[in-house]
Amino acid sequence: MTPEKPFIRNDLDKIKKELKALANSEYAADSKRFFKTGPGEYGEGDQFIGIRVPLLRKLAKSYRDVSIQDSEALLSSPIHEERFLALLLLMQHYAKGGAQTKNRIYKFYLKSTRFINNWDLVDLSAEHISGHYLLERSKAPLYRLAGSRDLWERRIAIISTFCYIKRQDFKETLIISGQLLKDPEDLIHKAVGWMLREVGKRDFTSEETFLKSHYRNMPRTMLRYAIERFPEALRKGYLNGHV
Repeated sequence: MTPEKPFIRNDLDKIKKELKALANSEYAADSKRFFKTGPGEYGEGDQFIGIRVPLLRKLAKSYRDVSIQDSEALLSSPIHEERFLALLLLMQHYAKGGAQTKNRIYKFYLKSTRFINNWDLVDLSAEHISGHYLLERSKAPLYRLAGSRDLWERRIAIISTFCYIKRQDFKETLIISGQLLKDPEDLIHKAVGWMLREVGKRDFTSEETFLKSHYRNMPRTMLRYAIERFPEALRKGYLNGHV
């Protein structure tokens, strides 16, 4: 087994310095509005410096040799883009790592959900870390996350199942969707509807069987997302309660 790169604080300092050099105040202001960082909003207090995702992805590739320790440390940053980059780095370590590395990153990920605290961070990473790690394991951790009081943990639960949807396995998506049918948060309604739509792209019957049992009691946003690609007549039927 190749030994991990030793902890070098200079790597982390270099990353932060480069990110600061790329900051764009105008884009940061737009991001604060887009990600709802105002008082009482879901991203309240989050800090943005204004770096676009393609640049962050490019940086992640250039820093692929940064240690796991530095990647983990970066995730606790108050700056959104630094947390985004940290997740990209952890995903790279996870993808190329052996069983021990994958186990470490998965456990760290679930212990660090307080830092994975916006929908883009969840959607970037959940499928590739928690979803993939549990691919051949019990899905009980996802069911526990789906029952969490924390919005982002619940979103991690449903988005993790994208990993299984892409492998034509819809069981967990449908179970967790059922758990989240009465969720109070719009961001969960959108996530569940999105995953149901992804099921339908691959197996229309599986999605429609679920919908026929639940659509009348489903939040409107969840239903709209789920049936977005349905034929127009069928889509209107669901919306009007005549299926």
